[in-house]
Amino acid sequence: MAGVRIIPCLDIREGRVVKGVNFQELRDMGDPAEQAARYARQGADEIVVLDVTATLEGRLASVKAIESIRRAINIPLTVGGGLDGPEDARRLLDAGADKVALNSAAVARPALLTELAEQFGRQCVVLAIDARREGRGPWQVMTRSGSRQETLEAGTWAHQGGQRGAGEILLTSWDRDGTAQGYDLGLIEEVRRAVNVPVIASGGGALPRHMQEAVAAGADAVLAAGIFHSGRWAIDLLKKELARMGLEVRQ
Repeated sequence: MAGVRIIPCLDIREGRVVKGVNFQELRDMGDPAEQAARYARQGADEIVVLDVTATLEGRLASVKAIESIRRAINIPLTVGGGLDGPEDARRLLDAGADKVALNSAAVARPALLTELAEQFGRQCVVLAIDARREGRGPWQVMTRSGSRQETLEAGTWAHQGGQRGAGEILLTSWDRDGTAQGYDLGLIEEVRRAVNVPVIASGGGALPRHMQEAVAAGADAVLAAGIFHSGRWAIDLLKKELARMGLEVRQ
């Protein structure tokens, strides 16, 4: 199906939706199943659920939460958080996920991307890349919920991930996360040049203009949280505005 995908993100901690800035100062934003159901009714193309403390706590994303969300929606669902191997992926898929996202585990063991693609199909494998930039230096990959900076450059890692089996890149700007300043267009452009798989832009989107800019920079989909959680934009109204601005969106 053609058209830019509009994807709400539910960051969850202890069974609740949370939102912060630069992955910090997380605030409670409600029940994940209720939020997901509302966004699905409004016309969301997909839902992404990220259990933001799972990796740091050495556990898998909450299966109970995923089952609850799946019962509430009938649109594609991507789940990330604490995934460490094919068995973890199977548990999330059995709980109702259509795709699994991984960041830290893939950096630690890149062959995991290939294993997952071979077992479940690359359409189920999303490589999540959190990246930050210091000054005019390269965008560096961040892992463990933004607490560790790796020596990997984002564009290089995205290319390697696509070659190893990732069917999609979920690209989050650590610098822009929660700031409402717009997506990091330079980061999107760099990763777009590096891969031939879909790129989901994340981090900083707060206005229709920001989403239009992200697509112009090379994003195939735009992910956002605060713009929806706050009620500033309902997804159906946002899609109408984006269409008015000239973007082809899914209806």
